[in-house]
Amino acid sequence: MKIELHETSVRDLTVGYADNQEGGVTGYGGRLDIRPPFQREFVYKDKQRAAVIETIRRGFPLNVLYWAVREGNLADDEREFEVIDGQQRTISICQYIEGEFSVDDLYFHNLTDDQQAKILDYVLMIYRCTGTDSEKLEWFKVINIAGEELTEQELRNAVYHGSWVSDAKRYFSRPGGPAYAVGNKYLTGDPVRQKYLETAIKWINDGEVESYMAQQQHKPKATDLWLHFKKVVDWVEATFTTYRGEMKGIDWGMLYAEHADDELDSSVLEEQIGQLMADVDVTSNKGVYIYVLSGDERHLSIRAFDERMRRTAYEQQKGICPGCSEHFDISQMQADHKVPWSKSGKTVAENCVMLCAPCNRKKWDI
Repeated sequence: MKIELHETSVRDLTVGYADNQEGGVTGYGGRLDIRPPFQREFVYKDKQRAAVIETIRRGFPLNVLYWAVREGNLADDEREFEVIDGQQRTISICQYIEGEFSVDDLYFHNLTDDQQAKILDYVLMIYRCTGTDSEKLEWFKVINIAGEELTEQELRNAVYHGSWVSDAKRYFSRPGGPAYAVGNKYLTGDPVRQKYLETAIKWINDGEVESYMAQQQHKPKATDLWLHFKKVVDWVEATFTTYRGEMKGIDWGMLYAEHADDELDSSVLEEQIGQLMADVDVTSNKGVYIYVLSGDERHLSIRAFDERMRRTAYEQQKGICPGCSEHFDISQMQADHKVPWSKSGKTVAENCVMLCAPCNRKKWDI
């Protein structure tokens, strides 16, 4: 990978500055994506951006900026770039030059000619990175150590930028957007920080994000991803007709992949869910939804016997494991249900038996 340090003046940086809303923010004669479409719309607060301008006005050094070089064997004066680190500083500079805010009640156009020239001639230090997708991803992770750090998905978007990512953002990266409107009840995280997009890709590609993005990178539309996302949500709402807060954050994509073709009775499922939610031995209400589909009790996190119950059972047994009739210290024994939870056994002292680890692993049935 090639990383080069370049000097660029504020004057050159701000040429052609434009805020294209959905299309991102550009500058440097249209050759720099200051805020590419894949990135969140975060801007500095007034105090922060004023500090950037004051640093430049005084001629103090500003932290190094990082740009990634876009693909293509173009001449140096034709190459295109995108900001990877320093987005907010860059936008603050451009906004000030454009007259969008003032510092100490002075807009840029209020300054004298020599004061304006001092700012425009200020030299920014910029690292330009050229390399393979995997090299850039590793580099982005290394430099992403300060300020508003990029999330894993934002880093991936930077590497696999293109028409597909831009289109996917229309669906998944806006509060109040299509994915938020239909899936907000079921997803956690911030769509602006690309959590919805990351989740949707995991749902469609068995949890693998980067391989899917690499395959889709230069496709014009993300329609397939959106349709699959919508299909998963529709299945959830058809299968579980009563919404509960515990449904938020469950890996519905995985459950859809495993059970979409199952013959499921929503009324039966609802009755089971209601009973499990009321069971004091079930400590994971989210796991209830996975359990009613898979039958795997581990997802319920059945309440464990407390230390008093364990000690009582141990003393009653006089330290003898009923499975092998050997004596053990209490630290070498494990508490288990005499009557299994699946057969209506409760986590109460009367249903506690202490077994040695080997006997407990054998699922010994007394």
